[in-house]
Amino acid sequence: MVTIAIIGRPNVGKSTLFNRLVGRRLALVDDRPGVTRDRRVGEARLMDLTFDVVDTAGLEVAAAETLEGRMRAQTEAAIAAADVCLFMIDVKAGLTPQDLDFAELLRRSARKVILIANKAEARGSDAGFLDAYSVGLGEPVAISAEHGEGMGDLRDAMVGALGRGAFRPEKTSSRRPREDDDEPAQVATIDVPGDLAGDDEEIEAYDATKPLRLAIVGRPNAGKSTLINRFLGEDRLLTGPEAGITRDSISVEWEWRGRKIKVFDTAGMRRKARVQEKLEKLSVADGLRAIRFAEVVIIVFDATIPFERQDLSIVDLIEREGRAPVIAFNKWDLIEDRQELLADLREKTGRLLPQLRGVKAVTVSGETGEGIDRLMKAVTETHEVWNRRISTAKLNQWLERAVAKHPPPAVAGRRINIKYMTQIKSRPPTFVLSTARPEALNASYTRYLVNGIREQFGFFGVPIRLAMRKAQNPYAGKKKRSS
Repeated sequence: MVTIAIIGRPNVGKSTLFNRLVGRRLALVDDRPGVTRDRRVGEARLMDLTFDVVDTAGLEVAAAETLEGRMRAQTEAAIAAADVCLFMIDVKAGLTPQDLDFAELLRRSARKVILIANKAEARGSDAGFLDAYSVGLGEPVAISAEHGEGMGDLRDAMVGALGRGAFRPEKTSSRRPREDDDEPAQVATIDVPGDLAGDDEEIEAYDATKPLRLAIVGRPNAGKSTLINRFLGEDRLLTGPEAGITRDSISVEWEWRGRKIKVFDTAGMRRKARVQEKLEKLSVADGLRAIRFAEVVIIVFDATIPFERQDLSIVDLIEREGRAPVIAFNKWDLIEDRQELLADLREKTGRLLPQLRGVKAVTVSGETGEGIDRLMKAVTETHEVWNRRISTAKLNQWLERAVAKHPPPAVAGRRINIKYMTQIKSRPPTFVLSTARPEALNASYTRYLVNGIREQFGFFGVPIRLAMRKAQNPYAGKKKRSS
């Protein structure tokens, strides 16, 4: 499997080329330098070539302990793992001393390097293109990452560096698989026969080996990237004491007890009123997209300052999106009186999050690894509940008892007749209640039914949807017989 890393100083167009190769606007692009901070891997296709491409942070000269120094270390790790490096320079701006320094770094790495002269379509770029020869990395390939010019020359240079046989065969499918593809909703036709007591409906068993998509969200500096690094057992994502380090939603592959998991790291979410800059808006939008295509979402709370207003807003967002939530109280290694705080956290979880009654909450430490196994166990258990389906027969047997125990209130002296209930999909569990007058059923009775479903069938900690359907009148449209 060929891996190609895009390398260069800040703002030369690396992320623009990355997006063109993967065929989607996956990486954030902005006019300011230094937008990309973490390594981002994507499946790319260039004409008949299929390969993995890595977007990297702009190379900068900085001390190792600084943010820029840590970004550089991430880029150097990408260089070490790559088969070929695309060293990109901006010929519109011209060659800089920084470019020459990093060209020397690539020479010392002993990796195969293709020199990319980006923005070659710009007026006045000819002088910069000629200067590119002085870098000493062979003939530059003139391209425009923004407009797609020169892609054929880039393809030929890649084949020249590695040979055609090194690349994976082109996929025969006309549609490239997307890392964020969701599975089709398991929707059943609402056509419940009269004999609801039948119990022969087949319910597919939960597959505990199936790959799982997991998003990590939370406020800035809650420890999301540190937690993922602990999952992976390596410093894969950029971390540090500075708030707001992560900007893109980065996906990484991982295996836990033999199960493949794709983990999405997201940018910290601040209150909407505080999000003013265009770049932060893009970061938040990228995070929301990761949430929508995840199955389980871990909401990371800072255990030293839990249940801030923004924490509750994020949980509410996850519930509205219908994802399966798990709460991780991170930085547990910093807590001294653990028993007292644990009791307080349990009480507040139940009181402040009534819409997700029974949600699993685990204390963890991304720094030390404490509680990681318990957290992942909670993730898989919640995922199983989120996928659960109940047969129509069992559902209506329960509904009959529930209505007998607490009938719906009469409206204007008329009793509300409930016909039946059926589950039309899972992920999240969604039910439809058939009644002659759905508009007359009030919110409190709907809550009674939802809470009853949660208790009876164990749908704890996941969103439940209950929709109303007007039952058809079998006599509608028929003429009255004259006596």
